Amino acid sequence: MNFKDKVIIVTGGARGIGKAISERFHQHGASVAIVGRNAEATKGLASELSSRGAKCVGYGCDVAKGAEIDATVEAVIKDFGKVDVLVNNAGVTQDGLLVRMTDEAWEAVLNTNLTGAFKMLRAVARPMLKARSGSIVNIASVVALIGNPGQANYCSAKAGLLGLTKSAAREFAPRGVRVNAVAPGLVETDMTAKLNDDQKKALMGTIPLGRIGTPADIAAATTFLASDEASYMTGQVLSVCGGMAM
Repeated sequence: MNFKDKVIIVTGGARGIGKAISERFHQHGASVAIVGRNAEATKGLASELSSRGAKCVGYGCDVAKGAEIDATVEAVIKDFGKVDVLVNNAGVTQDGLLVRMTDEAWEAVLNTNLTGAFKMLRAVARPMLKARSGSIVNIASVVALIGNPGQANYCSAKAGLLGLTKSAAREFAPRGVRVNAVAPGLVETDMTAKLNDDQKKALMGTIPLGRIGTPADIAAATTFLASDEASYMTGQVLSVCGGMAM
């Protein structure tokens, strides 16, 4: 895969899965716009990556706030001249049993994980459609396919993201813009690090491959879908979950 002269936007791109995605695109020659709520973290990673090769810039942006999205995309185009790939990775959780879930917890997760992804996709799609070229990869979750107790808001948002992926793929295909999704399973992140041994053992029993995934596993699938190697794929959901959702 060669992303030389390509410009990639990665939301939530400075930590966890997003950081691995930003780093992998950069390793393949891409210039990366790293977007996240923590402006200091995005700019720090961008500086680190730029010192190794292609240009990277960090942007502070909360995707739950539409005005910040439009301003950020405008800044990226001003700084880089174009956008070739968008990775919608930014996400939050506020877990709780459905009957006890507050309106605030529901809305906070939907606003970031679904509405924020929609607004970012819409903003980036305009220049892509005009250029008749581009690739969008939405980072969903395997729980969008199988559900998960205590995550009604998160599962709903990620399931909605799959519907957005397929609808956008149908709309954008005539102009050469592809839209796909990656559905990660259990991945080593700050969230899974908080699980105790019993919880991890129970979860491992649901994974046929018998191991927790890594951010690098998700980054590999994401760069593949964004690359020319996947040029005949659009509207697809690639589950990277060790067989959990087989």
